Amino acid sequence: MFRYIIRRLLALIPVLLGISVVVFMLIHLVPGDVVSILLGPTATAPTRDALRKSLGLDQPIYIQYFRWLGNVLQGNLGTSIRTGQPVLHEILQRFPVTLELTLLSMVLAVIIGIAAGVIGAIKQYSKVDYAVTIFALAGLSIPNFLLATIFILFFALMVRWLPPSGYVPFGQDPLENLKLMIMPALALGLGAASYVARMTRSSVLETLRQDYIRTAYAKGLRAWSVVIHHALKNALIPIVTVVGIQLGYLLGGAVIIETIYTLPGIGRLALDGINMRDYPVVQGTVLFITVVFVFINLAVDILYAYIDPRINYD
Repeated sequence: MFRYIIRRLLALIPVLLGISVVVFMLIHLVPGDVVSILLGPTATAPTRDALRKSLGLDQPIYIQYFRWLGNVLQGNLGTSIRTGQPVLHEILQRFPVTLELTLLSMVLAVIIGIAAGVIGAIKQYSKVDYAVTIFALAGLSIPNFLLATIFILFFALMVRWLPPSGYVPFGQDPLENLKLMIMPALALGLGAASYVARMTRSSVLETLRQDYIRTAYAKGLRAWSVVIHHALKNALIPIVTVVGIQLGYLLGGAVIIETIYTLPGIGRLALDGINMRDYPVVQGTVLFITVVFVFINLAVDILYAYIDPRINYD
């Protein structure tokens, strides 16, 4: 297992290097100039040139990249052009909000998705199964920003059960924090729940057709015991794969939800950086999310060995 982890970590080096090149180039190809945004249209040419030189933007783009990469390898993601604060400090300051939103969304997605998928598999071709299928298709088809808007209109403006937006740290007021986070978590997590439900249904259905399941029923075991302890347990590998992938997507897809609900997470930080052409912030946040994503995939692969003892990476 240890050798496998080392091999995977070494394989991540060219992947992360390639991603850093793509991110750096794409950010610099975006139309607009940070100097014009900071100084405004009335600034004189010498003033613009002086600011561009102080920011290092007068250098060739490959020199800017290697200088940025060298700083990244030392744990320095640069300094925000807009605020003057270290980018890594801003990311770590906002990451708990995004992490809470992502984990809460994933918990809801796993609970809803696995429950719906198992029920759909047990009640195959019934009205309940068709309802689960419709739910999965709807969750895959409706974009999360539309769900977020609908939730605000219904829960905040019509029935007035929940506040429309804002953020309170969990340590400061746990109940108020959950009130503010439940709508964003649902809006972000229902799409993932649809993927989990579909995979759970198909995986459990395949497992229920196995001979050892028939043997378990023949022994007189209760139906719920067979489904939970035998069918679902042996169907977890593809479900865990989907959950791991969706967790990474939720982490990167929180940008729109954080903006709609005014949550101070790294998604909103990245969007503010794009609007202000704050290159270090955008590059740092995208690279940070990418690193977290690839390590989530590594953790999922390692988890396989604990779920299924037959898997041996050595």
